[in-house]
Amino acid sequence: MASPLLCGVLLISLCGVLLAQRAAYPPARKSDHVDTYQGAKVADPYRWLEETESKESEAWIAAQDKLTSQYLAALPGRERLRKDLTSLYNRKRYAGPFRAGGRYFIFHNDGLQNQNVLLTMDSRNGAERLLLDPNTLRADGTAALSGFSVSHDGKYLAYSISQAGSDWQDWKVRDIATGKDLTDLVQWTKFTGAEWTADSKGFYYMRYPAPNANATLKAANNGAKLYLHHIGQPQSTDTLVYEDPAHPDRLFSPVLSEDGHYLVMSVQDQDFGRNLLFYLEPGSAKPRAVELISKLTAAYEFLGNTGSVFYLRTTENASSGKVVAVDVLKPAPANWKIIIAEQKEAIETVQYVDGKFIVSYLKDAHAQTKIYDADGKLIDELPLPGLGTIAWSGARQTDKELFYTFNTFTSPGTIYHFDVDTRRSTVYREPVLTFDASKLETKQVFYTSKDGTRVPLFLTYKKGLKLDGSTPTLLYGYGGFNVALTPSFSPAFVEWVQLGGIYAVANLRGGSEYGEAWHQAGMKLKKQNVFDDFIAAGEYLIANKYTSTPKLAIFGGSNGGLLIGAVLNQRPDLFGAAIAAVGVMDMLRFDQFTIGKQWTGDYGSPSDAAEFKVLRSYSPLHNVKVGTKFPPTLITTSDHDDRVFPGHSFKYAAAMQAAQEGPAPVLIRIERRAGHGAGRPISKTIEEYSDMWAFLAAALRMDLR
Repeated sequence: MASPLLCGVLLISLCGVLLAQRAAYPPARKSDHVDTYQGAKVADPYRWLEETESKESEAWIAAQDKLTSQYLAALPGRERLRKDLTSLYNRKRYAGPFRAGGRYFIFHNDGLQNQNVLLTMDSRNGAERLLLDPNTLRADGTAALSGFSVSHDGKYLAYSISQAGSDWQDWKVRDIATGKDLTDLVQWTKFTGAEWTADSKGFYYMRYPAPNANATLKAANNGAKLYLHHIGQPQSTDTLVYEDPAHPDRLFSPVLSEDGHYLVMSVQDQDFGRNLLFYLEPGSAKPRAVELISKLTAAYEFLGNTGSVFYLRTTENASSGKVVAVDVLKPAPANWKIIIAEQKEAIETVQYVDGKFIVSYLKDAHAQTKIYDADGKLIDELPLPGLGTIAWSGARQTDKELFYTFNTFTSPGTIYHFDVDTRRSTVYREPVLTFDASKLETKQVFYTSKDGTRVPLFLTYKKGLKLDGSTPTLLYGYGGFNVALTPSFSPAFVEWVQLGGIYAVANLRGGSEYGEAWHQAGMKLKKQNVFDDFIAAGEYLIANKYTSTPKLAIFGGSNGGLLIGAVLNQRPDLFGAAIAAVGVMDMLRFDQFTIGKQWTGDYGSPSDAAEFKVLRSYSPLHNVKVGTKFPPTLITTSDHDDRVFPGHSFKYAAAMQAAQEGPAPVLIRIERRAGHGAGRPISKTIEEYSDMWAFLAAALRMDLR
């Protein structure tokens, strides 16, 4: 085996391709295409790569595939990584238990099944019976269960399947007793669940108009409507429940109150920190939507009701969140009653069960759970074992039990059964480990960003770490869309740590770690704060001798891919390697594809003069400077990504390759029959992380022998 200590020079000859010369990259034609935004002319020379199925684009994609495949195949240690990762993933595991319709359900994987299977039991500890196995739908495992809902009478399972990682879902209905599907088929849905009617004779769902056959993965998603599907009937007979032609970008998430009296709709309108809240009464002669919350001022979540009194979680005048009671017969804010007041810690989730509120908070980005009575009096706090994340099962207001999972960076989730009356937790399923977790540890530190903001940083590594600046470190970030990065277990990142590396997760502004104020501090005109936070994390790791520039890699996906692209342009000297996965790279055209219009609440819009100026200032595609010495960079995307259109990554890769001055490789890895990440089979996950870790190991000169 060749020593990776020679990488940087040796890797050029390993593939038989002189990557130090820009001419070695597949040629990408530069057109003279120019767009005008706010009076400014902006060149877009690789616009033709947006036509992903043109002969020219297909030839470029094939050439990039060949180049990257040759390079990765020659990397030392790649096969060792594949074996290690296979061993780490190959463990029996359970996930996501819940009770519904008088039955119990849980997901299971025997080790290397590409997709988890769904089991059902008649009692909590009863015999497990296979209900749904997505692995039987396609031999390559690329058909995935993407949504599910059990009818109130426990008779039916509505479930959706997505193909090749696409956001598009097809819904079917299975008889739980027989395990056989009915004739129902509901198509052209995205971003929706199935909300059963009180009599279990149908379910509410959101769907889009059928797109043009040639544009299912690219066309903008507009005109969503809320429908009621009737079991046993064709979709063409479904009842239109609600539409809003005046606002074609809006999305509708329906929840039926437990008494069946109210259908509550959370309405998203291009903002991930705020929403509207409407309701209608299905039992009335002519149901009409009542706009309970008609202005985008805060977040609102329906938790349950007692008659006309709705319990809501909201950030209205409470950045960290609070719980209020609103009588819809007297809906004026002056009549609202605060049940649980805002606290320092941000609310992550709330369950209203058996007359109690189970509230999970984020305390410096890790879990804390408190239990309150119906009047908001604190009655208990759930003891949790360390820095971790808690995930609760769904539950009805009348339930007496729930399940929750607690996991950390170094331990997969332990599943607990929770008795609501006694507030007692008992282990329901314990994780099986295929590594020695006692040799690893996680600690949380805090660093100061450019403007003086205090930012949390989780560090996971082997015990006995020496602070001499020599440890290969992988810095991960996201920073957007009100998403908190809390401790989570991944076999892939455990492998990185077992190789001797540090896994660092920065809780950047733009997320929800400290409530809506933290989110807003990293969005629109303040997006640069996110990049400053990430750069400051890298500087902290170097200054405190955890690592050094040649040993520091950065990684992010989706909005995190944008993050990586932006900071590579701003500080290419700070990092030793980078992986930008499924990133939003063209910040002037992101709103033209698929669901991109919904992101303007976080990013701003190119049609707004002030927001355009900021978008243009950091857009990864538009700020690549010719003659820059970029570190080794791997860009990843998927051919069926209809969340972040792969044209983003194609254009960015072409620009980066043309601009690269130094000898470090800039490559693009394009996964086939895969989407934005959800539902990816384990076989593809292992292959991808084997490639990524091998790429980083070579770039950071890690010895994988």
